[in-house]
Amino acid sequence: MSRTQDNYRPEITHAGLSPTHPVQVIDEFNDRRDLEIPGESPLTLYVDGREIVTLMTIGAHPEALALGYLRNQRFVERLEQVKSVIVDHHTEAVHITTFDGIEGWDEKLKKRTVTTGCGQGTVFSCTLDSLYTLQLAATSVRQSTIYRLLENVSGCNDIYKRAGAVHGCGLCRAEEILLYTEDVGRHNAADAISGYMWLDGISGEGKIFYTTGRLTSEIVMKTALMGIAVLLSRSGVTHMGLELAQELGVTMIARAKGRHFLVYHGADNIRFDAPPEKRASQPLR
Repeated sequence: MSRTQDNYRPEITHAGLSPTHPVQVIDEFNDRRDLEIPGESPLTLYVDGREIVTLMTIGAHPEALALGYLRNQRFVERLEQVKSVIVDHHTEAVHITTFDGIEGWDEKLKKRTVTTGCGQGTVFSCTLDSLYTLQLAATSVRQSTIYRLLENVSGCNDIYKRAGAVHGCGLCRAEEILLYTEDVGRHNAADAISGYMWLDGISGEGKIFYTTGRLTSEIVMKTALMGIAVLLSRSGVTHMGLELAQELGVTMIARAKGRHFLVYHGADNIRFDAPPEKRASQPLR
């Protein structure tokens, strides 16, 4: 297949692991119970033989996670640069091979910031440099759409319902959920979404990014780098996350659950169309 075709896909394994594992526990009544817990294992990312980072992940979407990580960190600009993505669970590694190599690795890796991501995330200077070249198209969202989306997303968190201890992220078009991933860290789930968007040629324009996790600067960055202008979370926000959303023009909606939500930035992009009798009367907790 030509590398210039819109539907180009690199050679890729499909080596996802089972996201949960059975365990036996003793409850408060001294009764034995059979439960599930999410997996967690290291996955070291190599590009053209060079070690880049080790990610702690449930391993359900290793190829998409690796590609999304490279994309969101701006290590690789185009999917057509990638020849193959090969996961080897025996060595706990994913090997990405490019066609022509990546220039400037020393400069790209020189400066990094450890973030508040679960398990500690990392943002590199090349990621930050690319942020302010972004031009996000303003996206209008109906209040009624947010309500329907929150109803729909409640049926997607399968791993959380079975085992807990994971975050979920979803790519949405209005109330329709196009992609949904779960992982032990919200930044991993976001990167996997980005990887699938790359592989499937899905644009971020006009989409909503949903996450169960808090809206830190790292999540705002990843959302913006995916070209998505609306960010929705059932959790809260951080001050730096809010400042970055304001600078980048990301509509930030948080503490969203049931018929409650708070718009921290971008209220002009929300169309408040729910009938008064259907508006939540209880204060947000």
